[in-house]
Amino acid sequence: MKPDIHPEYHEINIIMTDGTAYKTRSCMGKEGDTLRLDIDPKSHPAWTGIQRVMDTGGQVAKFNKRFAGIGTRTK
Repeated sequence: MKPDIHPEYHEINIIMTDGTAYKTRSCMGKEGDTLRLDIDPKSHPAWTGIQRVMDTGGQVAKFNKRFAGIGTRTK
């Protein structure tokens, strides 16, 4: 390995969305820094399999309502 080309590898704290915390080693930040996760395996639908409905009105319906008059000519 070439000297002085690799980033420093140190211990940081990880805080999950539910508040649980653990330590891991990373190149991020400095020794002892904290990384707060917005999305993690306990909350993301890709891992949990539970889908939340984000859009109750429907994006297509909102689009059609907003731009309904565009393209129609009145003489």
